[in-house]
Amino acid sequence: MVIIHYPLAKPHIGKEEERAVLKTLRSGVLSMGPAITEFEKRFARFVGTKYAVAVSSGTAGLHLALIGAGIKEGDEVITSPFSFVASANAILYVGATPVFTDVDPNTFNIDPMGIEKKITPRTKAILVVHIFGQSADMNQILALARKHKLKIIEDACESLGATYKGGENGIARMVGTFGESGVFAFYPNKQMTTGEGGMIVTNSKKLCALLRSLRNQGRGKNMQWLSHERLGYNYRMDEMSAALGLVQLRKIRFLIRERQKIAVWYHRFLSKQACGIQPLKVAIGNTNTWFVYPVLLPSGVNRNSVVERMEKRGINTKPYLPSIHLFGFYKKRFGFKKGDFPISEEVSERVLALPFYIGLTKNDIGLIVDALTESLA
Repeated sequence: MVIIHYPLAKPHIGKEEERAVLKTLRSGVLSMGPAITEFEKRFARFVGTKYAVAVSSGTAGLHLALIGAGIKEGDEVITSPFSFVASANAILYVGATPVFTDVDPNTFNIDPMGIEKKITPRTKAILVVHIFGQSADMNQILALARKHKLKIIEDACESLGATYKGGENGIARMVGTFGESGVFAFYPNKQMTTGEGGMIVTNSKKLCALLRSLRNQGRGKNMQWLSHERLGYNYRMDEMSAALGLVQLRKIRFLIRERQKIAVWYHRFLSKQACGIQPLKVAIGNTNTWFVYPVLLPSGVNRNSVVERMEKRGINTKPYLPSIHLFGFYKKRFGFKKGDFPISEEVSERVLALPFYIGLTKNDIGLIVDALTESLA
């Protein structure tokens, strides 16, 4: 048996990124300097919004986006149970209640058909999670939001560069541009990285000003030293992270193309196996920029045994993601139980993320898929 060694993910960092960070370090300006300003400007241009606000993480971005939307204690926000826990936690941060609705069994994104049933007089917003690199069905969600006068906040932390077929007039638009605000994250396993870090995008000048104040301890409009107008947070991104982000952003189309190429290789090799492994489906008209590469194992397979067998071959895989409502503190606080969101729960029980990062070759993908099918046997 051939022993191969593959991590689950790793960032694509080169000499150009190293030089940019070193230059910033040597400049002596390590916070709230020119790199942040330039990164925000270029990021907004790439996504297609008027403004962008750099923050310390995607979670921080979601927190501030909810504050900016006026969500407060007693409000309800409809969202997906199949997501990284931060999307629901951010709703709790502002004292509101996350109201879950089940997901589409093909894309794992929130199912618009279930949203309207969860709307009550307390519902103030829909927090849309674009999972695993592709857009949710925004046409239906936008129609519901208009009908019930709800705000939309987009958690696009996993889906930078992904486009949705619909938009207005059928023109494809990037995720993050449909709602009042959109949030992105730059953790090392994302399409691009700043180490830690995130970005909020919006077309509202007023909201942009508020977000910039909130991320910087609530400083006043003129941003004068020690002048604070509101309760704020230390959610600033540092200059080194912004310098790294600027270089990564210049390469973003290359980074996305490489991820898409690897995903195609996985699709082709998996299509030849007869073990019942199901790749993630991409909705017609969507472009997927592939945060991770998830597959659904056949129903009834002992996933933990598969993970252990793959690990013995040097291949790192992980269950990705648990359903949020079944975390202990959510069950205790809201009374959630198994069976509340059956599609999300089934996906959580069967999904497995495979190694996915730039540098993997076609031969590597073939070896990983062979190892997976043998591990299932």
